[in-house]
Amino acid sequence: MTSQSAATPALPADQATVRRSNLALVLGRLREAGPRSRADLATETKLNKATVSSLVAELTTRGLVRETGIRSDGAVGRPARILAVDGATVGTLGLEANADYVAAHGTDLAGRVLVNRRDSVDLMGASADQALGRLTSLAADSLDAMAAAGARVAGIGVAIPGLVDAADGTVLFAPNLGWRNVPVAARLASALRLDPAIGVLVDNDANLSALAEYRLGSEAGTADLVYLTGEVGVGGGVLVDGRLLRGSAGFGGEVGHMAVDPASGVLCGCGRIGCWETKVGLAALVRQAMPDSPYRIGAPVRDPEDRVAEILERARAGDPRTLNTLEEIGRWLGIGASILVNIVNPKAIVLGGYFVPLWLYLVDAAERELARHAIAPVGGAAGYLNGAAGEAARQVRMVPSALGFTAAVRGGAAVAIDAVFADPTRVDGDRSRVDTSAHHQESEVAV
Repeated sequence: MTSQSAATPALPADQATVRRSNLALVLGRLREAGPRSRADLATETKLNKATVSSLVAELTTRGLVRETGIRSDGAVGRPARILAVDGATVGTLGLEANADYVAAHGTDLAGRVLVNRRDSVDLMGASADQALGRLTSLAADSLDAMAAAGARVAGIGVAIPGLVDAADGTVLFAPNLGWRNVPVAARLASALRLDPAIGVLVDNDANLSALAEYRLGSEAGTADLVYLTGEVGVGGGVLVDGRLLRGSAGFGGEVGHMAVDPASGVLCGCGRIGCWETKVGLAALVRQAMPDSPYRIGAPVRDPEDRVAEILERARAGDPRTLNTLEEIGRWLGIGASILVNIVNPKAIVLGGYFVPLWLYLVDAAERELARHAIAPVGGAAGYLNGAAGEAARQVRMVPSALGFTAAVRGGAAVAIDAVFADPTRVDGDRSRVDTSAHHQESEVAV
């Protein structure tokens, strides 16, 4: 995506690496600390003023930085020109493929939402080729809409419910979609004919949802949290000290497949018996509360929010089957959540997807079981007492998400934005307008 003018020779690899690092340093400082002058940036990054001026010029050309005004502190000399992150012409796109829908969320770096769309489609009964075809079509429409709004897309983040090799964008196993070894990143990049510089990042939907909650949700800034997806299946995104807990091979967080009832449970899409998601997933709720219209291949496809709205209506009307089902779902939700609390000790458990609109019907049973089964140290490091379970539960906030079914696509767009800040050269610019006078000298790296 990045172009070089005929008059501007490519930098040697080592100098290009230093240049990218310094561009990211300056842009990141503006993102973190807010508007700054060039002199401020030079002081805070420990780069010299000439280098900072050159970096700012390039970032401005790429549409990532703009001047916002002039600051005069009363000192002798010229007033300082203030710089800020721009990004109104640079966008990222989040995509999601789930059991019964595909979704897109496009935003620019200035925070405008340019695309927000979800289409109902039966991906459980579709092949991987068919599913990727639907996702590609939605992505193409979204890219066109973002271009019409004046935003050049610099990255795409894709959420998939399953085991994902995030390093190369391959979905290794998605039980509810029936996918095995699907190279999603490569397939999307090829089908959309993307420039190689436009990164396509693929990750587990719960991981991306957890990141979205950490950045944008009601628990924003909570460094230790667990996010539960509340979809047909149940995935978990686990943040410890603000970082995703991925595990040795990157497959951590598959909490929906904890065996909570292996003796008498039902068959899960993964092929095992009694997984947690067979107790608390949306498919389980619909199977018990709406046996006339369960999830199955060939059944009419309905938007998940429509299904949940019908269940909510039945609950409000006092339907015994619905209320008993929600009580049972809440009970198993609390049992499974207590296992997570005992293992990772989060500060908050954020419930997404269908858990959000039905939360008032789930919360009492969920919190009761969480208090019953959670264990925490009291009275010293060795004092593990069952009697302290209620206190342990109260130390953990179990809250509904403010992002609902949009968390995963918002997380996809967010990680793509992070990739731009990590490497601003992902964003195209008219390099013939960039001041290159300091390029051959730029061997310094901030310390």
